[in-house]
Amino acid sequence: MSFWWFWTQPPVVEEALDEDLPKIAEIHAASFAHNWNVDELGRMKAQDGVTFLVARRASPYGTRGALGFLILRTAADEAEVITIAVNARQRGRGIGKKLMEAGLFRLYAERCRHLFLEVDAANDSALLLYRGLGFKEVGRRKGYYGDSDGDGTALVMRIDLR
Repeated sequence: MSFWWFWTQPPVVEEALDEDLPKIAEIHAASFAHNWNVDELGRMKAQDGVTFLVARRASPYGTRGALGFLILRTAADEAEVITIAVNARQRGRGIGKKLMEAGLFRLYAERCRHLFLEVDAANDSALLLYRGLGFKEVGRRKGYYGDSDGDGTALVMRIDLR
């Protein structure tokens, strides 16, 4: 019996549960030099206006552990991407895009006007994703990323939702 369909199903994006925090912390630690532990993530998740989304592999038996995550924070009619990361073995499969699209859809439904993010100017794959979604550069912060492959410049990007 072949299960080819199981591996070709697009990921399911949903709100993260508290039991997802250890996997989110693991993905974050593998993706960034400064990482957040489960307690820090739990405190962040409990804050007003903060949303944690996770992408999971679809399964006929229910969904499984997180493949990637997105953390958003809203204030009034604006929002920001706190962080986004995908498990290194799952990168290049559209999971980051799926997470961002789900976040954009949610923010649009909540009547947010703008979504901001900061991205390392040397992170070509992230820039390709964000520009492909319609984000535009609105500023620069020199030396923002100390562990960058480039000069540490952060690009401030924005997408208008209204």
